[in-house]
Amino acid sequence: MQKAVIVYWSGTGNTEIMAKKIKEGMESEKYEVELLEVYDATIEHVLTYDKIAFGCPSMGIEELEEEEFEPFFANIEHSLTDKKIALFGSYGWSEGEWMEYWEERLDAINIKPFAKGLIIESTPSSEEEEICFEYGASFARFE
Repeated sequence: MQKAVIVYWSGTGNTEIMAKKIKEGMESEKYEVELLEVYDATIEHVLTYDKIAFGCPSMGIEELEEEEFEPFFANIEHSLTDKKIALFGSYGWSEGEWMEYWEERLDAINIKPFAKGLIIESTPSSEEEEICFEYGASFARFE
């Protein structure tokens, strides 16, 4: 069975809902998926996986959560060049520019996520939960 990891931070629970649905989607494609909140993740452990999904909501002025997620991501991002990466998160205001910045940040170090980052405003509706599920299934199928 193929394996993947999802590393996320969630303040209100919205990004956590997304993470769980993405996990279900990947599992539907016969993946074994480990779900880790960022404070439970170590860089060494996460890098043992070939497929890694990162989830973080928009915080502050359109940025990644700065106390836990940002330091973790800053320490791992340069080690992701041979990994398959997915990005996702929720937002509550603006238009989701933080995801564009996050994608540009990876692009600057020649890392291309498997698809455009998945963003959902506030709490995912049942239809949006299905979108998360499909995003996870697509990521699992991505070669």
